[in-house]
Amino acid sequence: MIIDCDQCSMNHTPACDDCVVHALVGDSGILTLAEEERSAIDAMSSVGLISPIRLTRHTDRPAASGS
Repeated sequence: MIIDCDQCSMNHTPACDDCVVHALVGDSGILTLAEEERSAIDAMSSVGLISPIRLTRHTDRPAASGS
């Protein structure tokens, strides 16, 4: 899994400050995780040991509805 913070719609928001990716890479914003690493992060975040990955790609967000 490649996480590029520039592609995350949560970048530069309070959610970004509480994301494990931001904690690991700071402002460089690109992290490559093997499946085992992703699973370990998910397991630790599920029990509250670390913040979760809060990645929400711009394309993952629902489109705003018009009037």
